[in-house]
Amino acid sequence: MASAWWPCLILALLSGLAASGFPRSPSRPLGKRSLPEGVVNGIEVYSTKISCKVTSRFAHNVVTTRAVNRADTAKEVSFDVELPKTAFITNFTLTIDGVTYPGNVKEKEVAKKQYEKAVSQGKTAGLVKASGRKLEKFTVSVNVAAGSKVTFELTYEELLKRHKGKYEMYLKVQPKQLVKHFEIEADIFEPQGISTLDAEASFITNDLLGSALTKSFSGRKGRVSFKPSMDQQRSCPTCTDSLLNGDFIITYDVNRESPANVQIVNGYFVHFFAPQGLPVVPKNVVFVIDVSGSMHGRKMEQVRFSLRLGLIFPVKEEDYLNFILFSGDVTTWKDTLVQATPENIEEARTFVKNIDDQGMTNINDGLLRGISMLNKAREEHSVSERSTSIVIMLTDGDPNVGESRPEKIQENVRNAIGGKFPLYNLGFGNNLNYNFLESMALENHGLARRIYEDSDANLQLQGFYEEVANPLLTGVKVEYPENAIQDLTQSAYQHFYDGSEIVVAGRLLDEDMNNFKADVKGHGAINDLTFTEEVDMKEMEKALKEQDYIFGNYIERLWAYLTIEQLLEKRKNAHGEEKENLTAQALDLSLKYHFVTPLTSMVVTKPEDNEDQTAIADKPGEGGHGEWRPDFEGLPVARSMAYLTSYQPPQTPYYYVDGDPHFIIQVPQRDDAICFNVDEDPGTVLRLIQDPITGLTVNGQIIGEKGGNSDSKTRKTYFGKLGIASAHMDFRMEVTPEKIILWSGAAQSTFSWLDTVTVTQDGLSVTINRKKNMVVSFGDGVTFVVVLHQVWKKHPVHQDFLGFYVVDSHRMSAQTHGLLGQFFHPFDFKVSDIHPGSDPTKPDATMVVKNHRLTVTRGSQKDYRKDASVGTKVACWFVHNNGQGLIDGVHSDYIVPNLF
Repeated sequence: MASAWWPCLILALLSGLAASGFPRSPSRPLGKRSLPEGVVNGIEVYSTKISCKVTSRFAHNVVTTRAVNRADTAKEVSFDVELPKTAFITNFTLTIDGVTYPGNVKEKEVAKKQYEKAVSQGKTAGLVKASGRKLEKFTVSVNVAAGSKVTFELTYEELLKRHKGKYEMYLKVQPKQLVKHFEIEADIFEPQGISTLDAEASFITNDLLGSALTKSFSGRKGRVSFKPSMDQQRSCPTCTDSLLNGDFIITYDVNRESPANVQIVNGYFVHFFAPQGLPVVPKNVVFVIDVSGSMHGRKMEQVRFSLRLGLIFPVKEEDYLNFILFSGDVTTWKDTLVQATPENIEEARTFVKNIDDQGMTNINDGLLRGISMLNKAREEHSVSERSTSIVIMLTDGDPNVGESRPEKIQENVRNAIGGKFPLYNLGFGNNLNYNFLESMALENHGLARRIYEDSDANLQLQGFYEEVANPLLTGVKVEYPENAIQDLTQSAYQHFYDGSEIVVAGRLLDEDMNNFKADVKGHGAINDLTFTEEVDMKEMEKALKEQDYIFGNYIERLWAYLTIEQLLEKRKNAHGEEKENLTAQALDLSLKYHFVTPLTSMVVTKPEDNEDQTAIADKPGEGGHGEWRPDFEGLPVARSMAYLTSYQPPQTPYYYVDGDPHFIIQVPQRDDAICFNVDEDPGTVLRLIQDPITGLTVNGQIIGEKGGNSDSKTRKTYFGKLGIASAHMDFRMEVTPEKIILWSGAAQSTFSWLDTVTVTQDGLSVTINRKKNMVVSFGDGVTFVVVLHQVWKKHPVHQDFLGFYVVDSHRMSAQTHGLLGQFFHPFDFKVSDIHPGSDPTKPDATMVVKNHRLTVTRGSQKDYRKDASVGTKVACWFVHNNGQGLIDGVHSDYIVPNLF
């Protein structure tokens, strides 16, 4: 293989612990000996234990799985854990036949160099994490000899946050097979005393849960144990598959005889503050609402529902409110803030019901109008002096009219708010610049939330409003004696909301002091308040001795966790030297305390074919503009050598051609799609994409039914060969259902669909996922995905074929053309005169698109990104006659002589 290509084996994302065997010679059939129950593909997972130890909200979790290979041949065993996004991995060990291979946390660049060195020797495996809505996935695989045992152990830590009056520990349970010894065990120690403790599972009935679950608490200690027998794990009485597939959630709260609690251990302290019973501070709420065309459909329905919720949960009669609508222009419901009287609320509901989408996206002017209205109300004393102001923006996309530079909008908003009140940004869907929304919210003392377009979107919105509905204090400051502490975490907060908690941690300068005093000051609805907590150090030491069964340095690790988390948040809005300093501080702490953060990676050396191989785990980010990648199941996407990043399901316009070739074009502002077929003779090569600016070209060759059916109306044709080329990189790729050939200049590399491999060079990554799909990523530019279809004997073509998908199409130039490429530029359509067609289940209609009036039929095509054998239906308007009137010219204009 040419030196320009360094293959790196990337492990696929799997669900649960699984095993995959290697090809077995017919001369060595698998024996028919009786295997213990719970053995799947030769692998018995005989023990899985999740051990959770919580001390003062700080959770230390260890997931241990033990398995044995009972097959006659070597098997690949994969360990898969989903953990909360807010957690930091601290350790991972792999033990095979008594030999332990530990993980080490290193600076990301150092880990990358170590990985690249191993890659160059052709002996590297990847260890990955991927991001979902709440969870990150950790996966590692190892080859286990026949009869050998393997133990996987993953440790992670997190600070449990208080939401709506409870701390929640969220565990994902998904063993994928019956496990002889399965156990979840949680021990909780809270110096304030435990007031409530509960546990529930989404995958089991309360009757079954009750017999497998025990929970108890008394004083400062609580315990939860979940130990289902193998019979209780069965999905039915005679089944051999497991019903353990879902969420196991532990919730608890503590006694609050005092609004504050301070704990000190080994020179570190943590201060918890959560007062109760205070009157709610009146609010002045301005909703800034994106009503641009891209909000059409499901998103606008969610916005209307969101605003109806906003009129229920956060607004009380003493509050004031208004609505600002922005598209290309800005309009308001009322000229000034109005009181939330029953009459005004009813009028507001009517207004919300009639909101409609139209035009462009002017975020800058919409926000500035809302901020100005709040500032003016305060200056004119038309709202209570003790009230607090809040801006809530609801949007789905990037600014594209007026001031559209994100950094300038952030500056304008920051200057207009002036630190006086928070900004909350609710981002709908995934086609949005989430980093921009989050950054703008954080620097204005608020937060951003991504509202996913799922069936539970309404619950997501309700949860947010309930969190911010009841501010009890504003302008909260936590103060300590001068010259007594150092390395303090955040100690000033814009608001304290009912049901939440403020947590501050730091180090004592004098560990021998006898007393420690802490004050919390804030503005209440009626008066200013100061809460004082005094700690007798000797009494504290005596009281904490009984917690030794948990872990002694928990406050130091809690402080480090909280400090790193806050440094990383500050870093999002920092620049130049300030960003470098914040990065250096967070990196030093991550390395010292062995946390896998966005600045570090865990390097694990594991055995493979008698040679050590290096694997790397990264901490993925939330993603956002320019960071998400397509959520193709089992599809690792390598952005740079050795790194698999987090990705979110795309909601940008998608473009693909798959099946008999069905071209699918999404039109996001309509929340709808157009589809058309192309019928050509087998052997014909079609130009799919050509971009003269980026130098990228994609062509596809048609294959057809064996025997060459001459009836074009019934003939089935598919893509059997794809050619992808980059003129700027001197790179070509030919993809068939049998093999993938890469050329870098004159150097050639050949791979098969039996490989799982990632090939990288500067600005390019090619990932082949065994028998499923392949990703081609051009640096920060476009990503192409090829899906392999392996057909059954009765399939009309009797040949495997390919599907082709485009991701990040907006990164192609405006001059892009081709059967697919021409649609990368914005266009729109209108459908009217919907009436019954020849098939009563598929109505016909008139479509106006590109100045043509076309007859179209409502139908559906298949999206095979997640499952190449079944696919998912995509509703679309079908354009007849090979897309004539929709495509520029006719489809025969796109016939080219060869792939390259």
